Amino acid sequence: MTEPLEQPGAPRAAGPTAPQPTTAPAAHVALSRRVAVASLLGLIVLGLAWELWLAPLRPGGSWWVIKVLPLLPALPGLLKNRMYTYRWLSLLVWLYFTEAVVRATSDSGLSAVLAGLQLILCVLLFVACTLHIRLRLRDAKATAAGTTP
Repeated sequence: MTEPLEQPGAPRAAGPTAPQPTTAPAAHVALSRRVAVASLLGLIVLGLAWELWLAPLRPGGSWWVIKVLPLLPALPGLLKNRMYTYRWLSLLVWLYFTEAVVRATSDSGLSAVLAGLQLILCVLLFVACTLHIRLRLRDAKATAAGTTP
């Protein structure tokens, strides 16, 4: 039997050597994204709980709870995997890191413990964001060069 002839202008089937586009992120990129989202959520929840219930400056809550507001716009950006969000969040987190260091060294009791937890979450968020940026850029360069990451 003979194979049918190709019609001119008909699309060709991709052979086994044709590169297939991949849309799923590599496992290490996905892991850094999950760690960034989890630590951001942790910072938001910790900030709310700390200033409203756990160790407020005044009974009934503190106006310092508004410190959580700058973190809220970052959540949709991380969930949509926007590179720009990872970049500015890796800079913003240093404000929360500074607050955590000051409160961990100046406060006592539960407030110092919560500041230590905030410190850990800040470091986790920064490392996850910077790692995510580096890994995505490295994978993009490897894809552009035609190699697999």
